[in-house]
Amino acid sequence: MAKTCQGITVHAASFAHQRSPAFYAALSDEGKTGEGWGTNKAADRIRLAALLWEHVAARENPPWQYRSLCAAFPLQVAHGPLGRPHLLLGGVRGPSLSFSEGDGKTWAALSGDASDIGIDVAAADQFQGKYPLHRVFHDQELHHALRLTGGDVTQASALLWSVKEAVVKALGCGFHLVAPLQVHVSPPVAGDRGFTFPVYLSGKALLRYPMAAGRSIRVRSFPRGKMWLAIALLSGHSRCGKDEDVQINALPRQNVDS
Repeated sequence: MAKTCQGITVHAASFAHQRSPAFYAALSDEGKTGEGWGTNKAADRIRLAALLWEHVAARENPPWQYRSLCAAFPLQVAHGPLGRPHLLLGGVRGPSLSFSEGDGKTWAALSGDASDIGIDVAAADQFQGKYPLHRVFHDQELHHALRLTGGDVTQASALLWSVKEAVVKALGCGFHLVAPLQVHVSPPVAGDRGFTFPVYLSGKALLRYPMAAGRSIRVRSFPRGKMWLAIALLSGHSRCGKDEDVQINALPRQNVDS
């Protein structure tokens, strides 16, 4: 499902066993005119968040009943101690929110319910050259990704990275507190559009998120030309409560540390 509003196409991503879909959209700096268009990333993020919130609030029986608050108070994007963004509606915490930058666009995803959400886009050209694949991807998951990308290693790497980063964004700790190799991407289930990947945590990641033990995290993944877009939705997982001075910043894709 996709709707165009204010010149921006808003997509809905559905998850199995999840009552409410997640909504996502992108805003490009190119070809935008008028006040507020492409002026800065912060303004773009507010604009996208407001548009996505309109879609959540317009649903029949939305989980957040804040329409009157939106009319009386400005919508704000707030951040938790570890950098996790979320909506703030008249001083009341709203749905989980996530952002990503890629292909000259600002991407945003908003949860349609009380779940935590993460979005990431990754391009194949970010993984060219002598990229340390063995430090971020397991052999088995890379093998499965190569089957989906016709043997293109850069495309397979972009696919896997977007899935893993979407997961750690939804967890709220980023790759600073969860290592890429502690996130295991299983073979996907094909759908009408894109794929659904079951993802599991291991090692120290499970110590931080014991509720994830024996459970898979579902991630929707969509090819977009030479890029891959992934959205992770987490329900029933505890947020990271340690190392509150650490900010969420993805590891540089060209310089991954151990």
